[in-house]
Amino acid sequence: MHSEILNQPGYTSVAVTEVPVRELFPGIRLRPLWTGPSGAHANVLEMDPGTSWPRRDYHEPGPEEVYVVAGTFNDGARDYPAGTFLHAPAGSWHVPATATGCTLFVFYPEG
Repeated sequence: MHSEILNQPGYTSVAVTEVPVRELFPGIRLRPLWTGPSGAHANVLEMDPGTSWPRRDYHEPGPEEVYVVAGTFNDGARDYPAGTFLHAPAGSWHVPATATGCTLFVFYPEG
């Protein structure tokens, strides 16, 4: 039964610890997990304590969906603890930051 599941076209799994990490900004790292044929993609974003995006993060061409896995994420307006889900529609923006450090699962359904 298990091999039938894993042999389905497009079925993908990846261990976060095995994904190459790329530093976007000092103390802010991206781990790309998956990219679909239409451009949708999923990532893990790790932010060290006291880090912030150096500018506004615009959501284009589509929305951004964020799940706070660990720590506390701040969007420039308020804090969101672990277990929080955020949906930012296309055309919106925020300035990601964290005082405590955080790990985020970030999904772009439209690329």
